Amino acid sequence: MNLATLALAFLRARLLASLMQVLLLAIGLAAIVFLLLAGAQVAERVSRDTRGIDLVVGAKGSPLQLVLSAVFHVDTPTGNIPLDEALALRRHPLVRQAIPLALGDTYAGYRIVGTETALVEHFGARLADGALWSEPMQVVVGATVARERGLRVGDTVVGSHGLGEGGTEHDEHPYRVTGVLAATGGVVDRLLLTSLESVWSVHAPPAPAAADVPTGPAAAKPASGHAHDHAHAHAGGKGASGKEAGAGAAAAPTMPREVTALLVRYASPIAAAQLPRQVNARSALQAASPAVESARLVRLLGVGVEALRVFAWVLIGTAGIALFISLFAAMNERRRDLALLRSLGLTRARLFALVLLEGVLLCAAGGALGLAGGHLVTEWVGRHVRAASDWALTGAVWAPGEGWLLLCALAVGLFAALLPAVLAYRVDVARELARG
Repeated sequence: MNLATLALAFLRARLLASLMQVLLLAIGLAAIVFLLLAGAQVAERVSRDTRGIDLVVGAKGSPLQLVLSAVFHVDTPTGNIPLDEALALRRHPLVRQAIPLALGDTYAGYRIVGTETALVEHFGARLADGALWSEPMQVVVGATVARERGLRVGDTVVGSHGLGEGGTEHDEHPYRVTGVLAATGGVVDRLLLTSLESVWSVHAPPAPAAADVPTGPAAAKPASGHAHDHAHAHAGGKGASGKEAGAGAAAAPTMPREVTALLVRYASPIAAAQLPRQVNARSALQAASPAVESARLVRLLGVGVEALRVFAWVLIGTAGIALFISLFAAMNERRRDLALLRSLGLTRARLFALVLLEGVLLCAAGGALGLAGGHLVTEWVGRHVRAASDWALTGAVWAPGEGWLLLCALAVGLFAALLPAVLAYRVDVARELARG
């Protein structure tokens, strides 16, 4: 006599209760699988995007916001810092490398980052087509940007002011695509990289029109005693040809050159103890450690994640209790059936195994459904998150520990069915049959 056939027949006899137990267990397991998958992918991404960055230096403000904006590009910057201070920090003996970033514009929601070609090397990215920028207003696009916007070498893109969609477009300052990066799986895939000069050029104030520049006697007479000196300083002294700027020439206004942040690598281990303190002592700069701020972010999110994990385990425990109650009640209801099976030749050991098999089959079904559900939920969440930001998740991976979850589900089934199986083993055939 096939025990599996008998077990399935008993389960079909109480189909609704069996389905509820499977569903309850599956929901708990799916929640834990989602947490495992999301946690593993976020940790892997954080590790990949912060690799090789010991310190982020930027304007005063929230250190976490500074790291999120400069490393992960998911928040607004804390402000800008003067270029001369950034260059001074780059020359610091404790600094091995300092890559500047200039933020402020986007293209179709993707951030345009003014930087140096060293950033491409830092991310380990390579060109799939074209070449890196060699002059202002040239741009290299990440793999995701190129794929989703259909960009190729030679195309023209126009940035929008601000780090969100809907900003004013800089139509007068188009970028020409000179290269497309191969996919890396990191944040660089969703960036457009250009030179610092490009960002400065786009945000420079326009030169006054010639008609707006006063000429003749009105121009010769300053409004105040220092006006001539002030105008001379802004004109820069020399024109493009090397001659003195003429009185009637339209002097383009200048603006101080700034960068948003610096991605710093230490020159020696001692820098970790000294450099952040030295930077934070300056009034205009702050230093933030990506490792420290990432851990802080995990702690901030940890309360909610832990609560969800506890809730999932409560569901699994509830499923085990419900399974035990169901099997125990079923055992009492079918004592006569078990006695008949014993009289037909089924041994005590096989009766014991039959009841255990019922519990294992229910939990195996719940475990399989929970694993599949966890992956499907992760994929669904990933698609919706991907539409809003570049923090994409996928359910098409296997997280460490999922195999143990399936074994845990089977263990719940065995434990819940153990006492009913013992009662089945001890059933009194003569007494049960005599009851009629």
